[in-house]
Formats: sequence, structure tokens, C-alpha cells
Amino acid sequence: MVKQLQKKFIISAMLAVTILLVVLIGGINVFNYLTTSGDNDRLMEMLCYSFETSTKWNADTTDNTQPPQSINGTQQNTTADISGSQNKPDFPPQDNGTKPPDDKKNNGFGRHDKNAVDSARYAAVAIDKNGNIIRTDVTHISSLTEEEAAAITEALKNTAAGTGTYSGFQYRISETKRAEGKVIILLDNSMQISSFFTVLFISVGAGIFGWLMMLLLVILLSRKTIAPVARSIEKQKQFVTNAGHEIKTPLAIILANTDAMELHNGENKWSKNIRAQTLRLSGLMQNLLMLAKMDESSTKLPMCEFDISTAAEDTVGAFIEPAALKGIMIEQNIKKGIRLNGNRDSIVQLMTVLLDNAVKYTESGGVIRAELYGNEKNITLSIANTCEPIDHPEKLFDRFYRGDSARTQKNGGYGIGLSVAQAIAELHKGSITAENVSASATESRTDTTDKQNSNMLMFTVKI
Repeated sequence: MVKQLQKKFIISAMLAVTILLVVLIGGINVFNYLTTSGDNDRLMEMLCYSFETSTKWNADTTDNTQPPQSINGTQQNTTADISGSQNKPDFPPQDNGTKPPDDKKNNGFGRHDKNAVDSARYAAVAIDKNGNIIRTDVTHISSLTEEEAAAITEALKNTAAGTGTYSGFQYRISETKRAEGKVIILLDNSMQISSFFTVLFISVGAGIFGWLMMLLLVILLSRKTIAPVARSIEKQKQFVTNAGHEIKTPLAIILANTDAMELHNGENKWSKNIRAQTLRLSGLMQNLLMLAKMDESSTKLPMCEFDISTAAEDTVGAFIEPAALKGIMIEQNIKKGIRLNGNRDSIVQLMTVLLDNAVKYTESGGVIRAELYGNEKNITLSIANTCEPIDHPEKLFDRFYRGDSARTQKNGGYGIGLSVAQAIAELHKGSITAENVSASATESRTDTTDKQNSNMLMFTVKI
């Protein structure tokens, strides 16, 4: 139990650390992505404005000494430098209705000044309304020629204004009222992408390293953290064990004295009550000692392969007569030949607890259904009995819990039998559940057509 508690503590702590790291690393990289994307958008906006205002459009003058260049590049045009350092046009920028980029967007973090523009690797192309190239600038990028820029322009000329990616470039298309043309900016953002992934890999690597360090720290601290709880659990187990052994002797003396009294004075109702309560208390202590032993993580039952089908038939057969005396019918559907690698005595005890529980709390005229099916790897045992619906049936496995007024001491129960059954199932690496089901839900696997009570309490053991 202590190891299970330590394991749960480690899982809970590391789950919290994992969530924190995922949120932190995810937030850093999302912020980095949005910042990089926003910087690129503002940079291309400035490049579009600069290139558009420095381009001589066909509609700006009646003397176009230089014919427009076609998309296929058969007519050449003088290359212009956006920065103005080479081939700078000798005419002033004219008002074309284009608004310059908002300076407020370029202040602070991600600011684009002249150095950012000069260091950018890009190509710029201006086309008229007919799709003819008016001007091409590839002086700021060495990996792209005018012919390649013209080919990309041909592919993008009918694309609506906006941004996107094409052929490894991030592009921006801006429409201009002058000559009803377009400006296309092709930005090589491979450096920004490389920088983004560098931050991503570093942050993820740092997160994994930090997670491993936290795991080591949590493992070391978990032992110290749960030490008080472990001591308390150990003291409780020791108390139950000591109390059980101390009570055994007085109970044996009381039972012996009762026998002596009956020999001299004969049996009477008082001696019967003394004997019944003494036997009840003795059985309770025996179950408590068994639970205390099963709670120890070091407890290992001797395992061997046995025929669980035969064990189930024998156990069910032992309850047929007591059930018949109460007017209860037991129906069984047990698959033959199923073998289990486990502890036969404890499995028989589990079946006995469930069948005894069913007989105690089934009214006269009711039905108990016992089923065993599956194979060696997945075995399912179910015991169901007709009864009124029980609220929170999963709580029946709690020690000394009684689900309703019917589950009282007059039925002879201790309140911990189902806890013992659960412990046995867990020692066999299995599970046990309790649920309210309709009688028709269990009829599909049996031959009965019981209609007295439509509800059944079914215990299902999976091993």
C-alpha cells in the first residue's frame, strides 16, 4: 500500500509538472511564431509601399520610353533597387492612393527600420492590369534570377491580394490604383524559419531535461513526504494484528465457559446468544487479520494452475441447499475446462463471500445467477441476485459499509466480506465491480425467465 501511495504521489506531481511545462513551452513558441510572422508581414508591407512609390507606372506619364516587360521575360527592363543605392529613378514618388505603413506598428519590439529593410532577402515585381511586368528587382537576393521571378509572377498574377507561401518564398500581393496593377514581394524567410525552429528545439530540449530533473527530485522527496502516512498505516496494521491476537484468547475462554454452562444447566436463549455473538466476533477478527495481511505489499500468495470451472461448480453446489431452504433458486452457467494460474483457496473464498452475500440479501422467491466464462487469459465470474436497487453500489467494498437497512447484523454479515473479496481479486491482478442491472440483462446468458424482481445486484470479477 505504501508503494502504491508513493506511485500515486509521483504520478500526480509529475502530471502537474508536465502540464506546467507544456503550457510554458507552448506559450513561448506560440509567442515566437506570432512575433516572427508579424515582423515578416510588416516588413513586406514596407517593401510593397517602398517599391510601389518608386516605380514608374505606365499610367503616370504619356512618354513611356521603355516598353513593359512581358511575363515570359522576352522584353527586358532596367532593374531598380528599392533602397535607392543603384538605378534610383529621377522622378519623385507620386501619390497613388497608397497609405504608408503605420509607424506605430513598427515601434518597439519587431521594429523595422532601414537596416531591417536592407538586410532582408527579397525580390519585387510590379505588373500592370494586363499582367505585364513593368519592373523587377532581384538585387537583394542571390538565389533568384529575373527569369525565375517572372515564372513565379506568372503563377501568382491572378491571385487575390494578400499573403501566402509559394515555391519556398513568403509572398505579399498588393493592388495599386495606378495602372490597376499589382506589386508582388517574394521574401526569403529561411533565416527566420531556422531561428524559429532553433528556439523550438532548445525550449523542448530544456523542457525534457527539466522534466527528468523534476522526476528525480520528486522520487527522492516522495519517500520523505509520505513517510508520516506510511508510519500511520503501519501502526494501524500493527494495532489490528495485535488486537486480533489479544482478543482470540478471551473469545476462546468465553466460548469454553459457555460450553461448560450448557453442560451443567442446559442450553438456553442466553447461552445461545453468547455463543452466536462470540462466533461472530471471532469471524470478524479473522477477516480483519486476513485484510491486514493482504494489505501488505510484500504479501504473495502461492500460485498454481487449477481448474477454476470445477472449483466454481463445487462452490455453487454447496449453496444450493441453503438457498432452497429460503425459497431461492440458484441458476448457474459455468463454462467447463477453464484453468487459472492462481491461489485456489483464496479464489474459492472469493466465490464463497459473493454467494454467501447473495443468499443473505435475497428475499424468498428470488433468484441467484452464477456465471463463469472466458479463457485462460481473460476470466469473468459474475454473481447476481434479485434485490431492490442500491444507491452507490461501488461503496459496498468499503469496510463496514452497509448500503441499506436490510444489510444489518441480523443477516449475519460482518461488513468486510466484500473488502476481502476485493483484496483477493487485486492479489490476482484482477478487479471486482458492483452494479445494478435489469434481470433481462443477465437472462441472455442463462435459461431462466425470472420476472419477480426486475432489478439485480451483480458482482463481476475479472481476472
